[in-house]
Amino acid sequence: MRDVPDDIEDRLEELTPRQLDQVSRLAERLAEDQRREQRIEEKEERDDEVRTDIRGDNLPDGVPGKATLTKKKINSNEYWYWQWRDGEKIRSQYKGPVDSS
Repeated sequence: MRDVPDDIEDRLEELTPRQLDQVSRLAERLAEDQRREQRIEEKEERDDEVRTDIRGDNLPDGVPGKATLTKKKINSNEYWYWQWRDGEKIRSQYKGPVDSS
């Protein structure tokens, strides 16, 4: 076991088979939790990149800098809309169709 630190391997060798089974289940659960967190972080990074690419720095007239892009599906077609809060109201402005490529 090259990836396991020596002190952990030494400690594991002292455990009973029942304890090793419990450690194994715990390790599997922890590994899956870490994989899930990594997938979430990677998805958030990809989503941020997509938002940045789509948004860019060129906002149309009347759209404030705090606006975000929202994808809406209408009759099986997807479109981008700028959205922002204006007091108690949510404002929207059409940007264009979602590029399928």
